[in-house]
Amino acid sequence: MIQILSDSRVLYTLLILAVALERAGELLLSRRNLRKALARGGVTAGDSAYRRMALFHAAFLLACPAEVWLLHRPWRPLLGYAMLATTALAMAIRYWAVRALGDHWNVRVVCIPGAPAVKAGPYRYLRHPNYLAVALELFALPLVHGAWLTALVFGTLNLAVLRERIRTEEDLLSEHTDYAAAFTRNAPPLTRSP
Repeated sequence: MIQILSDSRVLYTLLILAVALERAGELLLSRRNLRKALARGGVTAGDSAYRRMALFHAAFLLACPAEVWLLHRPWRPLLGYAMLATTALAMAIRYWAVRALGDHWNVRVVCIPGAPAVKAGPYRYLRHPNYLAVALELFALPLVHGAWLTALVFGTLNLAVLRERIRTEEDLLSEHTDYAAAFTRNAPPLTRSP
C-alpha cells in the first residue's frame, strides 16, 4: 500500500479526484444560488454554452491523469511544485471571487434585474477574476505532473470557451443591471458592437 502511494502518478490522480470533488461541491452551491436567483426574478442566458462548458471541464479532469498514465509523463519536482503553487493561487482567487459574489455566484449565466453590480473583493481590480482563476488552473493543474499536451490543448480551447461565456455574461449584466456603468474604469467590455 505504501509503495502504491509513493507512485507520483497515484498521488497526482488523487489530486485530480480531490479537485473533481471540490467542483461537485461548487455545483451544489451553484444550484442553490440559482434557485435563490430565480425565486428573486433572475434571468439566465447561454444555457447551451453552459452544457458545452461542463463537458469541457469534465474532459479536462479526465485528460489530466490520462495523459500522465498513458503517455508516461514524469514527475519533475521543480515544475510540479511551482504548478501546485499556481493551482493553489488559482483556487484562492476563485474562492475570493465566490465569497465576494455571495448568493450571486453561479456556474450558469444568471442575474437578478436591477441588482447592483458586485464591486467588492477581486472585482475592485478585475471584471472577471473567476475566469482568470480558471485559466491559471487549466494551465497549471496538468503541468503539476508534466501533462503539457493537456495544458496546451485545454488552455487554448479555454480561450474560445471564455470568450463566448464573457460576452454572454456581460450582455446579460449590461441589459439588466448597472454593470456597464459600474465597470467603465476597468478593461473595456467584450460585448458585441452594434
